[in-house]
Amino acid sequence: MTRAWVGVVSRAHVLRGVEGGFAQLCHGKRLPLEKMSVGDWLVYYSPRTEMRGGEPLRAFTALGRVHGARTVPFDMGGGFVPYRRDVRFERAAREVPLARLGQSLDFIRSNPHWGMLARRGHFEISLEDLRTIAAAMGVSAEAFAPAPTPHAGGCPMR
Repeated sequence: MTRAWVGVVSRAHVLRGVEGGFAQLCHGKRLPLEKMSVGDWLVYYSPRTEMRGGEPLRAFTALGRVHGARTVPFDMGGGFVPYRRDVRFERAAREVPLARLGQSLDFIRSNPHWGMLARRGHFEISLEDLRTIAAAMGVSAEAFAPAPTPHAGGCPMR
């Protein structure tokens, strides 16, 4: 069964992932990526423009579907080796401020302190919430067709 997830990542890091076709979550931890299956949806929520500092943003910044069957380490140099997962991002998706959707999302209505979920860096949402976010981002219902065939090779070394 297809599931939907939110990843909490700064906009700058989201844009790198969209450009490279990969997801990286929770400062490179493996487990959040392995909770997702091929065909699952990932929507990024960015509280800020940059990881350290930056401007407050509080917006959904990207939407994609898990494509790679494997979670792979990626050596970024300096001893930092985060894990990544291949994701096909919806290029037509527009950034949407959370304030525009707010109370129309079940995970916010049912969790008055939903910011505690966001602190985890990765959490599951309903497919209905995903559809609401996707529609606001300008992603058509056609995007919710059956999952793509998995890419067995994992993230290419970029």
